[in-house]
Amino acid sequence: MELVALRTFLAVVEEGGILAAASRLNTVQSNVTTRIRRLEQELEVQLFFRKGRGLELAPAGRVLQKHAQEILQMAQQTAAAVRSAGEATGELRIGTMETFAAVRLPAALKKVRSRHPGLDLQVQTATSADLIERVLSHKLDCAFIGGPLDHPMLIAEPVLAEELVLVTAKGEGDLQEPLILFREGCVYRARALAWQRECGHQIASVMELGTLEGILGCVAVGLGCTLMPRRVVEQSPYAKELAISELPEHIAHTPTLMIRYRDIPLRGGMQTLRDAVAGRPLTK
Repeated sequence: MELVALRTFLAVVEEGGILAAASRLNTVQSNVTTRIRRLEQELEVQLFFRKGRGLELAPAGRVLQKHAQEILQMAQQTAAAVRSAGEATGELRIGTMETFAAVRLPAALKKVRSRHPGLDLQVQTATSADLIERVLSHKLDCAFIGGPLDHPMLIAEPVLAEELVLVTAKGEGDLQEPLILFREGCVYRARALAWQRECGHQIASVMELGTLEGILGCVAVGLGCTLMPRRVVEQSPYAKELAISELPEHIAHTPTLMIRYRDIPLRGGMQTLRDAVAGRPLTK
């Protein structure tokens, strides 16, 4: 049995249904349904009965509930113990948005490496939605995402705030079509679409690219516009070819959060990383 399947099972039990569990886990209903079905197939039992629009635990489900809680608690304690042993050596798995990795993360990683030279730093880039899922499934120790976020299983700590700006090619005006954005799950993408709706513009098309350089390169030659953190644009190789326009405060102000699983302690390399990103004095 996979830990993520047990967490999904308990979320369905505690929330009373698939939809509410999916919302809590920041995933889609089909993922929750698939995990429950696979768990039932693996155990060769029925875990739930349908009751109106909700679900009710079957006898086998009640047994699994008790053991799942014990297994997950033990897994969390084990992870915390192993991670704490890695304050000087071991591995720190970090997730990050690509924009954050390009501008904010390198200097912080240098400080972590300096203070914890035996620590193996592993970095993965993805959208905020993907990073949340990876932290929840213990595939990452921590991640830097765009906020806000309120999740019962995660600690989400603000470390800095970015100013989003409208980015166009110089001489092309304030608004171009299409929007050029990261894929679904990116916080900046969601802000861009919300801003267009507020402006009364119909979202005719979105060009999706997987890299920061690809997006800004396409904007620089006039293929569209995007929303990006000001600092990212100013430090881009395309900066001289790009024009920046300010956005309303509620769209522009975007907090960056460091998230970790609630039962994972903040210490060692992870604490140094947090303090370095936030510009705080490093703990001794």
